[in-house]
Amino acid sequence: MIAGKNVLLCVTGGIAVFKATALTSKLVQAGANVKVAMSKSAKEFVTPLTFQTLSRNIVYDDTFSENDPKVVAHIDIADWADVVVVAPATANMIGKLANGIADDMISTTLLATTAPVLVAPAMNVHMYEHPAVERNMKRIQQDGYQFIEPNEGYLACGYVGKGRLAEPEDIVAYLTSFFAKEKDKPLQNKHVLITAGPTQEKIDPVRFISNHSSGKMGYALAKEAVALGANVTLISGPSSLDVPKGVAFVPVVTAEEMYEAVIKAYPTSDFVIKSAAVSDYRPKQTYSQKVKKQEGPLSIEFERTLDILKTLGENKRNQMLVGFAAESQQVEHYAKDKLKRKNLDMIIANDITEKGAGFGSDTNRVLIITEEDVKPLPLLPKQEVAAEIWKEIIAHKGMAYDVC
Repeated sequence: MIAGKNVLLCVTGGIAVFKATALTSKLVQAGANVKVAMSKSAKEFVTPLTFQTLSRNIVYDDTFSENDPKVVAHIDIADWADVVVVAPATANMIGKLANGIADDMISTTLLATTAPVLVAPAMNVHMYEHPAVERNMKRIQQDGYQFIEPNEGYLACGYVGKGRLAEPEDIVAYLTSFFAKEKDKPLQNKHVLITAGPTQEKIDPVRFISNHSSGKMGYALAKEAVALGANVTLISGPSSLDVPKGVAFVPVVTAEEMYEAVIKAYPTSDFVIKSAAVSDYRPKQTYSQKVKKQEGPLSIEFERTLDILKTLGENKRNQMLVGFAAESQQVEHYAKDKLKRKNLDMIIANDITEKGAGFGSDTNRVLIITEEDVKPLPLLPKQEVAAEIWKEIIAHKGMAYDVC
């Protein structure tokens, strides 16, 4: 699985740099094309010449060293890589990644690459358990970075605990497994746009109209799309859910904000799933000050919001467009009507009055409807529903895919 793959090994400063030399050798022996980037502190432990000899490629250690005038070095190697491995990854480099700092060859390359990044930490056990380091690791994990966990044992500083860089053979095994999984990802290099959650339409500084959507179905679809290899943009209204790892997250509040975000992302999307519960109406007039209680009834005039799904259907080119229909009666009838009116390829319909299938629940029972077919699903956890929906979408496009 590793043979022929382009592996960019980013080596940051720590005593575990000596293991990175062994890792370079093992990757080359496995048939990988290896290029090495080094931080300034890493060169205090091992010279670039060592990695150059082992990798049979020049070593990148200076952002401003441009040996080939035809390319920009850190962009060139960022694009070259099939995978980037940061080993050892110091607390300092993890902190840079978490905060988008780009002040050396490695950090600028990591911000520029679109390849998967695997991070193998190595540091003192107390550093590894420090709240700031834990916070930074969690943040970059949310950004899509994957971790090769350190081992526990005797550390160079004399402590015993978690913080030892994973052994080179274990990192090679991890990469072998990683590429094996990548091989069967049907959405690899595909761009997926998903909307989720409710929108909120302001009345005054303390009141708004909205709905009961939690975003759980859309977030589950986004998580599944990432697992299938897609580049995912998740546009979400207000939600308390954790953002799925590996998505490009765009938070919005109003229907108009969601419309603008969706229209911007639509042209470069291959698959679009609009699962958000967008407000159909908004107050025609909003108030800058709180509306005070008064005698008698209060009337609020509403106006229509822009129809996002209809606009997408009218401007569809090569995208596969999937909508949702949350209904309380005649579910299949209304869903089929919406499928046709809005020029959709597929629509997912559910009865919001059914126990366990409405807004906010962890389960759902849906109909997957196309022009040719109606497929009912039983009541399932929403993550399983998401997997089944993606299975049908991929099959509809004639792409091979086995759900494990």
